[in-house]
Amino acid sequence: MIELYESQRAMRNMRRAAMQRGVVAVLDVGSSKIACLVLRFDGTGEAEGDGIGSLAGQAGFRVIGAATTRSRGVRFGEIHAMQETERAIRTALQGAQKMANMRVDHVIACFSGAEPRSYGLAGQIEVEGTVVGEQDVSRVLSACDVPDFGDGREVLHAQPVNFALDHRSGLSDPRGQIGHSLATDMHMLTVDAAAIQNLAHCVKRCDLELAGVASSSYVSGISSLVEDEQELGAACIDMGGGATGVSIFMKKHMIYADSVRMGGDHVTSDISMGLSVPPNLAERIKTFYGGVVATGMDDRDMIELNSETGDWEHDRRRVSRAELIGIMRPRVEEILEEVRARLDAAGFEHLPSRQIVLTGGGSQIPGLDGLASRILGSQVRLGRPLRVHGLPQAATGPGFSSAVGMCLFAAHPQDEWWDFEIPVDRYPARSLRRAVKWFKDNW
Repeated sequence: MIELYESQRAMRNMRRAAMQRGVVAVLDVGSSKIACLVLRFDGTGEAEGDGIGSLAGQAGFRVIGAATTRSRGVRFGEIHAMQETERAIRTALQGAQKMANMRVDHVIACFSGAEPRSYGLAGQIEVEGTVVGEQDVSRVLSACDVPDFGDGREVLHAQPVNFALDHRSGLSDPRGQIGHSLATDMHMLTVDAAAIQNLAHCVKRCDLELAGVASSSYVSGISSLVEDEQELGAACIDMGGGATGVSIFMKKHMIYADSVRMGGDHVTSDISMGLSVPPNLAERIKTFYGGVVATGMDDRDMIELNSETGDWEHDRRRVSRAELIGIMRPRVEEILEEVRARLDAAGFEHLPSRQIVLTGGGSQIPGLDGLASRILGSQVRLGRPLRVHGLPQAATGPGFSSAVGMCLFAAHPQDEWWDFEIPVDRYPARSLRRAVKWFKDNW
């Protein structure tokens, strides 16, 4: 635990240093593509307003380089073949550096998958003086009971999401206020340690310094949910190629995250098997003709399958769009059912507003929002990431939600546990308390 705390702290310091030098790269390591953006900070640093949710254009940075490449060696959002992934990262990085016309040494990366688990922790202390200071915040964070989350797992995010001073709850920052008893609620996200280590190792092999890691579910939520949704309670469903991330936000903080090990690539492989066509052709058919709701027209709407097997009869086949939808829909329904199970486990129905935002490359299937609102039983909208200065038009679609979210995460990091000087002797005791019910009780 202490090494983890120190390593997260070292990364945060490295990120500060990189931002002071004025340039940092963000890397979205996905199962279908690897995207790299190079950001230049112009020294204004703080945005007007309170960080996330303020207009991205005012965030004190602009994108000066962008590149994407087909992902290799990544399955279910986790690295499986180190050398292939390293080559793909290098390709994306070189493309972005070339466009930016400068070399980058520090990178902040995000990934999906890695079996995230959410914990809600609580801590309470008596304030030492009459005014709450930095030291009191450190003490109340270290008073949180950290669960025994098992070997082989690491804490990826640990954010105080709510403070209460005496009987006033819902404070985002108690420092400087007068009171006696200070309590906090903290959201902690742990992931499979091997996934982080593989990513860090891969980045090191590309001669880069890793200056931060984040969960894709978290950063896509930051970029796709509008301010009201982050405040009142909303879920972001990030449908990637190999994994679908689920995150719930409330009071501008992520209070739950999980992921489903299925995504758009599974739909493609179903098409590939169902129509006996190679995967790259299946991907094209999905992109141009795909859908999940069949109408009477679709029986007559024929799709030419021109593959290159050399067997003339086999190559000149036609299938109806209704047939294609019949192959795609069951898998999409399966993914949404899994998402629903995750939202139910988190107690999503107890939030005051139950907006659901679909984003990620897989969310572009026509008719998906209607099917999702039927299965998830909420208002569903399709989300695109916020506009960011300098972002090329090609990188503004839903497939870039996590890459854009990483930019906002770099520019306005939310307070995490390791930003505070926690005395080592007060290092959290580890008692088991796995619960997400605290947001039912507190809000």
